[in-house]
Order: sequence, then C-alpha cells, then structure tokens
Amino acid sequence: MIEATVFLGTFNAVEMLWYPSPDLFSAFAKKPKTQVAEEGAKVFFETETEKPDAKVRWQCNTKDLVSGDKYVIKADGNKHSLTIQAVTKEDGTAYAVIAGGSKVKFDLKVKEKEVMEEVKLELKEKGKEEVKEKKGGKSQAPDTKTDLTGLFTEKPQSGEVAVGENINFVAKVNAASLLKKPTIKWFKGKWMDLASKSGKNLQLKELYDRNSKVYTFEMQIIAAKPSFAGAYRCEVSSRDKFDSCNFDLTVHGGSMDGSEEAGELDFSALLKKSASKSQVKSEPDEDVWEILQNAPASEYEKIAFQYGITDLRGMLKRLKKMKKEEKKSEAFLKKLDPAYQVEKGHKMKLCIDVANEDVDVKWLKNGQEIQSTGRYIFESVGNKRYLTINHCSLSDDATYTCVVGDEKCTTELFVKEPAVTITSNLEDQMVMKGERVELECEVSEEGATVKWEKDGVELTRDESFKYRFKKDGRKHVLIINEATKEDCGHYTVKTNGGESMAELMVSEKELEVYQNIADLTVKAKDEAVFKCEVSDETVKGIWYKNGVEVKADARTHITHIGRIHKLTIDDVKPEDQGDYTFVPEGYAFNLSAKLNFLEVKIDYVPRQDPPKIHLDCMGHTADSTIVVVAGNKLRLDVPITGDPAPTVVWTKGEKVKLLVFLILEDGRLHVESTKGHCIFTIEGADKQDEGLYSVIVRNPAGEDKADINVKVVDAPDPPSAPRILSVQEDSCVVQWDPPKSDGGNPIIGYVLERKKKKSYRWMRLNFDPYTDTTYEAKRMIEGVEYEMRVYAVNAIGMSCHSAASQPFIPVAPTSEPVGLCVDDISDTTISLKWRTPELLGSSELDGYGVEYCKEGSDEWVPAFVGLTERTSVIIRDLPTGEKMQFRVRAYNMAGPSAPTSLAQTVTIREIMQKPKIWIPRNLRQTLIKKVEETINLVIPFQGKPRPVITWSKDGEPLNPKQVSVRNSDTDTILFIRKSERKDSGKYEVKLQIENVEDTASISIQIVDLPGSPEKLKIMDVWGFNVALEWKPPKDNGNCEITGYMVQKADKKTMEWYTVYELCRRTNCVVADLIMGNEYIFRIYAVNMVGLSLEPSLHLFICSSGFEYKPPTYKEHDFSEAPKFTHPLVSRSVIAGYNATLSCSVRGIPKPKVTWYKNKMDISNEAKYRMFSKQGVLTLEIRKPCSFDGGVYMCKAVNASGEDVVECKLEIRGPQTGK
Repeated sequence: MIEATVFLGTFNAVEMLWYPSPDLFSAFAKKPKTQVAEEGAKVFFETETEKPDAKVRWQCNTKDLVSGDKYVIKADGNKHSLTIQAVTKEDGTAYAVIAGGSKVKFDLKVKEKEVMEEVKLELKEKGKEEVKEKKGGKSQAPDTKTDLTGLFTEKPQSGEVAVGENINFVAKVNAASLLKKPTIKWFKGKWMDLASKSGKNLQLKELYDRNSKVYTFEMQIIAAKPSFAGAYRCEVSSRDKFDSCNFDLTVHGGSMDGSEEAGELDFSALLKKSASKSQVKSEPDEDVWEILQNAPASEYEKIAFQYGITDLRGMLKRLKKMKKEEKKSEAFLKKLDPAYQVEKGHKMKLCIDVANEDVDVKWLKNGQEIQSTGRYIFESVGNKRYLTINHCSLSDDATYTCVVGDEKCTTELFVKEPAVTITSNLEDQMVMKGERVELECEVSEEGATVKWEKDGVELTRDESFKYRFKKDGRKHVLIINEATKEDCGHYTVKTNGGESMAELMVSEKELEVYQNIADLTVKAKDEAVFKCEVSDETVKGIWYKNGVEVKADARTHITHIGRIHKLTIDDVKPEDQGDYTFVPEGYAFNLSAKLNFLEVKIDYVPRQDPPKIHLDCMGHTADSTIVVVAGNKLRLDVPITGDPAPTVVWTKGEKVKLLVFLILEDGRLHVESTKGHCIFTIEGADKQDEGLYSVIVRNPAGEDKADINVKVVDAPDPPSAPRILSVQEDSCVVQWDPPKSDGGNPIIGYVLERKKKKSYRWMRLNFDPYTDTTYEAKRMIEGVEYEMRVYAVNAIGMSCHSAASQPFIPVAPTSEPVGLCVDDISDTTISLKWRTPELLGSSELDGYGVEYCKEGSDEWVPAFVGLTERTSVIIRDLPTGEKMQFRVRAYNMAGPSAPTSLAQTVTIREIMQKPKIWIPRNLRQTLIKKVEETINLVIPFQGKPRPVITWSKDGEPLNPKQVSVRNSDTDTILFIRKSERKDSGKYEVKLQIENVEDTASISIQIVDLPGSPEKLKIMDVWGFNVALEWKPPKDNGNCEITGYMVQKADKKTMEWYTVYELCRRTNCVVADLIMGNEYIFRIYAVNMVGLSLEPSLHLFICSSGFEYKPPTYKEHDFSEAPKFTHPLVSRSVIAGYNATLSCSVRGIPKPKVTWYKNKMDISNEAKYRMFSKQGVLTLEIRKPCSFDGGVYMCKAVNASGEDVVECKLEIRGPQTGK
C-alpha cells in the first residue's frame, strides 16, 4: 500500500512563513469520483455532506438535473446519490454536485464494450486516492467556488499531472472593452507571487491576437514535483476592473518526506542551475542563494540571468533579509508560526517548545492575559506547551502571544466563517393589490447576513418604508405591506453560499357581490333590515335613501361585520318608505332596493271571519319560488287572518302527510303560530328540503290554502381532474369536464391553480371566473414539473378543488426538420429524406411524421401509422401520375413541430434515367485469376426503368452451366465457382432501356502452372564447369515465363542444390563441379503461378583430371558491433490510432533486437508488434491510450557489442467538439 500525506497550505518562499490555505474547507465529507462505464450500463455516484440538512444540487454541463426516468436523485440524511440509467455516448461529459458554496466536479467516461476490459485495467493502475490531513480537523476538499466579475473569457482549470511531466494552465482576457492592457499575476496559495519564480520548472507566457483582441496568458510547470501540488490563484486587473480565479494542481506518483516541510512548496528549487546535458549522471543542484551570498554585487546580474531569475528587485530584497542574522532564542526551541486559520466552531491548538521544562509560560490575547476556562485549556507535556481553543468564534480572531520570561513569540489566528447556505427556498406567490406580502426563506446559520434583490437591483430600507426586512433566528422575511402592480417581478435572496429566487404576481380583482339587497314590505312598528355581502372584507360603503345619505340615529343602525353590510330600521313609519342604495367606496356601482310600507286597516266585521292567507304570490309560478342557500336558515312567515283564530297545517309535496311527523323526527324543523302569523323554520337547509310546501288554515267559518315552492341552491361539485392537452416552452393547454352537479345554479366559470411538483404552495392563475373548459396556462419555467387543479364557481360560491392533474413538464416543440427533398421516385413509390431539426429543445425527439395530400386538396393524409425515428422514408402504393405534396413534422412530448414541405408538388411517375455502367477501378485492367479460384464480379449501374441486361463472352452468349448471372435494380453480378483456362477471354455487358443502351467490357485471364522445359542438353564442358541449354515449355500456363530454376545433385548423395533460383535465359553455366563425380541436373519453368510440376532431367559424368589445390587465404573478420544508423525520434500521437516507432541498425553478425518501455521488456506483450526488414526496425503500438506514453528504448546486441537508442512518446487525447 502506498501512503501519501499532503499538507494543505501555502508557503511564502521570501519570508519562509506557512499560512493555511483559504480554500481548505468544504461542505462535503465524501466526494463523488470520476467513473468509466460501458454503453447501456447504469452508473451510480454518491456523496456525503457535513450537515444532514444541506441542500444538494446535481448538474450536467452547468445545467441542473431533475429526477426522472433518466436521472434518479435520492437523499437520505447527509447521503446523496445520482443514478444515470442506460448510459449512452452523449452522457460522457462533465458533472458537478453543489452544496451551499461548495462545488465538486467529476466526469463520466463512456467506452465501447470491446475496450472496457482494457480501460478497467488502466483505471486499476491509475486510480489511487489522495489522503489530505489537517492538524486538529477533518480532511476536506478545497472549495471550488469562484468569484466572477467578468474579465476572463477562459479561466484556468484544475489539473492533474504525474511526477516529472509538464502541465499548462491557460487564461484568456478579452481586451475589446478595456482602456488599458490587462495585468496578470499568478499566485500559489494566498501570498506567493510566482512572477519571480520563472526558471527551469516554471515559465510564464503572454500572447495577443490583434484580430480578436484577446490576450492569452499561460503558466507552464515543467517536470512537476510532489511539492508543487496545492491551491493556485490567477488575478487580472485593468484600471478599476478586477477578476480572479482559483484552481488546484494535483501531482500523482510522488511521495513526501516525513519532515514538517514535506507539504510546503519551496520554489527555490526553480532557481537551481540545471546539469549539463552532455553528462550522463546528473550533478546535484546548486543553491543559487548561497552563490549570491558569496558573490560580489557586480556579479548579481550575471548570476540571475544564468539561473533564470527575472525579478531582480525581489531577489535583492530576499538577499538583504537573508544577510540579517537573527538572534537565537534562549527560551524557545520552537516558536509559533506567523499565522493560523480555523473554521468557526472548530477547535484550534497552538504549540511551542521551550528550552527549560520547568519554566512557566503566559498566554496573551490582544495583549490581555488569558485565564483558563472551559474554552481555553492550557497543557504542559515535557518541554511542549499547548493552548487549546474550543468552539472558535469570531471573537477569537485576534493576536496571540506566548511569554516565557523576557522573551515572547506572536501569531495571528484567523477565524473563517462557513458559507451560509439557503436551507428553505422562497416560494412563488400571487396576491391581490393592496395585500400584505411575506417572502420567507431559511438559512443554515443564525444571525447570517443576506441580500435581497428585485429583478437584479438590491433592495434597501427607503424613506417610504415600502420594504421591511425581518430576521428571526435562521429565518429571513421580506415584507411588502401593500402590494401594487409595480411590485411584480422576480425577488432573489443571496448569501455567500447560495441564492434562491421566487416570482411575485399582483392582480387587481373586481369586487364581487355574493348577496344583493332585496325589496322589503313591512308594516308599521316592524323592523326593516337591508343586508348585502361583498367579496372584500376591507371595503367600506355608504347607504343612501332617495339619493340622500343615511345617518345612524336611535332608530337607524348601520353595521359592517366582515363581508356583510347591514342597514336596520326599527319601528318602521310611513316616512321610511323609499329607495335605498348601498355604494361601496372606490367602486363605480351600487346596490338598490325598495322599502314598501304596509298600512293595516282595521274594519269592523262580524265575529265569524273565514281564514285568509295574505301572500303576494302563490302557486307554481316562478315568482312564488323561494330560493335559499344550502346551510342557511329558511323561515317562512305567512300572515293569516280569521276569527276565531284559525288552525294551521303545513304539508310538503302533493300527497305528503302532515309535517308533524317530520318535525318530530328532525330537530331542524320548527312550526310556530302567533297572532296574525304562522311561521315555518328550517335550520341549515339542505338539498332534501327542496320541494312544494302547502299551508292550510281552518276555522269554523272556512279554510284557505297557499302553496310555496322552495328551492335549495348550493356551491357546485368539483370538476373532474384536469387533463394536459399540450405543452410549450413556458405554457400548457389544460382541459377538464364540468362538475356533475351545478348546485342548483348555473356554472358561471372556473378558477385554476398550479404548483410545482415538489412544492406545497398552490398559486391561483385567474381571479375572474373563466367560462370555458379549456385554458392556456402561461409563465411557467421550462424543465420544471408542475400540477394543475380546478374549482367550479356559481352564484352561490366556489366548489372544492378537483383532483390534481398528472405531473407535466413544460417543454418547447422542436424546430421544423430541414433539407426535405426527393431521393427517388417510381410509378407507385417515392423516397424522401431530410435532416434533424436545428433546435431540439430540452426534451428528447420522439420521431417524425410524414403526411401527403393531393394537389388542390387541403386534406393531409398520414403516410404511415405512428412515427419513424429515421430521417428517410419510402412511401408506397401511391396513385400513378397524381400530383402530390409532402410534408414532415418532428414530434416530442410537447407535440408536433411546424411542418417542412417540398418546394413544389411532385408527379408520381418514374423518370427515365439514361443507362450507365460504372466499371470498378480494379476491373478496368485485365483481371488475372488462378485455375479453380472463384470469380465474383459486381458491376454497378444506373438507369430507370430497370434496364435489360445482357452478358456475352467474345461475342458469344454465356454458358449457364459454367457462369451464373444475378441482376438487381442497381448492379449485376457475374459468378464462376471454379474457374478454368477456357474461362479466359473478354466479357461484355450491355444495358438497354428502350432504344438507349450502354456497354462495357472486362478482360479475364485464367493462369496455371507452366509445363516442363524441353530438350535439356550439355553444350560444353571445361575444367570444373559445364554449359547447359534447353528450350521453353510448350505450355506457359497462359502467362509469361518469368525464368527457370536450375538444380544439381551428386548421384552418390542425391541431395539437390539450387544453382540458379531464377535464370531468365534458356542456357546457363554450372561451376564448382568435382572431377570424377556423377551429376544429375534438373530445370523447372517458373511463371507467376509457380514452378512447373515436372522438371527436365539430364545425367552428366565429370571426367577425372589433375588435382586442383586452391590457394589458402586468411579469413577476413567481417564482424562488427551493432550501431544505430538512424535513431528513434520522439513523437506525439493521438490516442486510439495505431502508432509506429522506427530506427535502423547495422552489425555483423545480425544483432538481436529487444524493445523496452520505461526500461521494461515488452517483447512478449500482445499490444506491440515488432518488425525487422533489412536493418530497419519498426515497433507498432496498437490503439495507444494515455498509459502507453513514456520512454521507449531499442537495444541491439551481438557478440561484438551492443547499442541503445531511445525516444519519448506522448499520447494526446482525441479532439472532440460540440
């Protein structure tokens, strides 16, 4: 196991001080990691936050992801996960997870299935986690939050590099709007300016493009070391404009020393002189500061130039400080660091080493002695003294001093506040004009400071006190006392760790009259009550009588309780008769009614007076119907006369029993008889109380009867659940069915509400009743899931809400397909093709629909059922000769796009096309095949209608038993399964359409082995030589004889030796024969197919003669040590494409060649192929990836010595673009 310890912080190379990194803290305890997956797989990313209630957002290419079929987002406490279903190539991109002000980026790489095994092995070797430790705290990833002000057009991105490799960071600034050239500074950590550190390990470059007016600044780190890892910052300024960007560098493959300074970045190594390239072994680095200290001042400029120091002023300052010798402390062995940093709420431990273990120390905070409490703890362990500060707060941000005797050491403690995140977001609101508005959010820290904005403009407490800001613990509220139309807009609350936005809509609503005042007819001394009910409780009004305002007095009372306004007149007199009007304040309408005074005249009549019912209207007419609202009290007060006093009987319906039984069963019903009146009361009327009521009065003088029709009305039933007919980019069309019951009153309209799927607040879309059952809802956010519900409204009131609709997401339809054109046409079919729409929107494309109509008709007919995913289609069974128009639409979940049509109508008729044969390039010269090989000739052609095809050979028809011909609409095929010599010849193909034709010819040559040479004979003999001669074979195999092979054999051994491998003449001389031996010679004929089956033989006896003794010579030593005549050349290749490395070597005997990668033998690895041809050595690397980069070496060895040549291979990633 390899362990790497990284000390987070920044190092000041000039003052030799260590400061904690400002980007040390993060909201994440566990970060998601980059993954590699194959197409179709499911990928799971997981992260953990420090706080269980932290709000986490997942992003893909800076766009927020929403949980659905493709992406599944889950949260369980502080654990959050993202699952991507059915991964495709398009999913291989950059992702990020955001919690508060912290943002962690990671990648998903999608590979094809055949290369997944290789990728997994590479990741297994490469993927090792870095462990970051911080004294007294948790290991956390740096916060990637950046402060954007707009100068950068391209910012340097965080990167990773292996030890010894190079890495570039690029920043770009657009100077078109700048009055002065921008100035850039590069920093490591918080303080270290890298301008003076340029040298062999660091180079800073600047480029300017005059056309685009863009400055490009580059920082290149060469031969990276483990100590170079850490946080970096890039700052750019131009007059009053400023911008900065943070990024990180991670160095893999190195290990730190165990000392305290192992995590510090000491750029003094950049200023050391490089060793000479000619030396094989590198010399140890020299310290440039020691050289400068020992050198005279006149040599400073020369030394600075030699070691790459560009900042001479900074060099002199540092040199001056180094020459000042500090007085060695007698009391302290180790002092406090100049500065420390701790996050608010965490623990901090300060430590010193004293020389005397028994000495006492005092700790001071801002000059005041610290007393030991629960938060401040003093410890003494040997010669170490500790001060521990628990639960650090902002008050602990101070200067701390440790005093030992007369000596002291001082440090600064910086307390960093954690980023304040928004835990409860703002909600959209719709209010009425004049209402109070409260926009409320909740943040992660109590007492945090937030900023409110409206449409991007910051809100403040102005003199009119329009806006009030309320803070209650972690809750922050923006209050608008009386909303107006000007208050409509988007309101944003911002913290240093996030923001939340909500929309406020203010509507003006007309005053609705729920109950109008009614005409009254009263008698003297009775009470008259005018009553009305309006929709707004705050509206006041004025009562008028015959146009004169009514004032309250002892008999007249005016009351206003909630929405109900009353005018009560006690002890009515004749002068109270008149027209009464109620006028609401601020509204241009009034409510009127008439008060009629009923004068009672008393006539002297006999004692026997038949009963009489005194009602204005009786019977079954509409005027006799009494309407009561369900739930209200029904009181039927019927004036009656009669002497003696009549008895009263109430009945319901035509043949219903007396209501006495109902009264006994139902406590809601009451019957009361007084002098001159009979009263029937129903408490809380409902629908079952509706019907025809009859009152019958009787006395000895007779009887009277009256019918009263009672109708009970109520609010309607809720409508059916709304259906979403279509959706657009920011709107949708919703439809619903009317309620089953209208409550006895006709439906006057509907009220709609919507809400976001994850919210609990419903927002009303209309205040005035909407009369239709189809409504277009607007002002929605694309990509957000919504629900809708509906209320029905009649004159009585509003129904309960309907069930919510199915969740839906507003998306825009795609743009129309482009490039629609006719690809082919025949008598009954047409082939169309097009390209995908330019704008696809946020929804996936479902497919395409194709329609056609006849010329002069408006009826478009679908060409097929359903949709097609392809961008081409063939429409069949069309009427021949008909002129038709075609169009194509693209469909997604929002519906069809606008159609794209052909520029003009098309006549369904096949167009004659002149026949044309396209001979392939390889058949334009003679085709040579061996005997028994298969011949398969594919000849493409064009022509419409389908031409008549005729094949012939040498002017004669083909033999169908030997040759097969197959024809299609676009090509013709000639096939011979086993070719023979007789198949050689000139083949002709002819296409004919009516009287137009085209022809082409193809030459085929079938070749075979040649026959044996003839008439081999010996023409002459001299010494050890013999001259042979022969004649060519009769059969040359249907091709040219390229030469002859001559062989000899001693009859004693019968071992054959080749004298001439390829003799082009028909004669030759055989030398080096032995006197007295018997030889046999044979000759083979050679053509392009091979050797003849039988040779030509001849026997020859060499005569004896004198014995020849050849002279003796000393053998020459031709051996030579290997030497590379052409070296390997370093290359940079693109990943995924085969790469080759070549060199040439010479040596006698032939040297053995071995290839190495990074000094490891790769001879037996299947990924590499080695070739050697005539001294040229080639190494082929199949589909290299990033892991195949490195140093390659070729080593040649023989008995005389060895030689080595090497090069560097760099693998670049494939260039991709959107």
